[in-house]
Amino acid sequence: MQLQIERPLAFFDLETTGTRIGKDRIVQIGIVRLMPDGTRSQYQTLVNPGIPIPAEATAVHGISDIDVAMAPTLDAVAREVLDELAGCDLSGFNVLRFDIPFLTEELHRVGHAWNTSTLRVVDVQRIYHKMEPRDLSAALKFYCGKEHDGAHDALADVQATADVLLAQIERYPEKLQGDIAFLGELSGDRQRSPDAAGKLRFDDRGQVCLGFGKYQGWSLENIGRNDPGYLQWLMTKAELPGSTLAVMKEALAGMHA
Repeated sequence: MQLQIERPLAFFDLETTGTRIGKDRIVQIGIVRLMPDGTRSQYQTLVNPGIPIPAEATAVHGISDIDVAMAPTLDAVAREVLDELAGCDLSGFNVLRFDIPFLTEELHRVGHAWNTSTLRVVDVQRIYHKMEPRDLSAALKFYCGKEHDGAHDALADVQATADVLLAQIERYPEKLQGDIAFLGELSGDRQRSPDAAGKLRFDDRGQVCLGFGKYQGWSLENIGRNDPGYLQWLMTKAELPGSTLAVMKEALAGMHA
């Protein structure tokens, strides 16, 4: 069966300075329009984000500040990007969760409305996950060749998870190191919030930082050195969740141990 479309389908992808919609900026846009007759047209542009590109973002997409120094801003290319997408339904990989809301917000920031509510959207990632399940049962069968007969029984699930991890390390000896620090980094464990409420962040050294307010991104230790009164206010008057305060107190205790 072939793909049947009555109007163009625009596949698009963004490379950005990060993943925070409304905070990060676009550094590259790529669009491929698939026409009803099967032909394709393509569009690509670098975008000067107006802010430094973090090293961790460059490590992902390879685009540095030098690459975009002479590139147009989003404001300068917004109209031609919208023209490329005009009259098209949309597609991409993880486009529903990331690319569409990110581009919508960025276009709004530079004064261009983009209403996608009436368009059909084909998210290739979601189809992939539906056609090739990525749950624990699928992982156990793929890596260990076993059926997960006890699915959703807590003990059976964790036994299966342990089996899968050991099998993954055996299957990819050249790509996976068998130490927890490497596997945790690969899992993105330091990208999570230290606290359940998401008020805190880890920095690249693993220190606990604020995820909000005027000292967003500062470590607790750095705030304590530069503005101890603010840190004291946070700990006593800011009405933070108890679990967040517990993480902050533990982190500060560890710094002074």
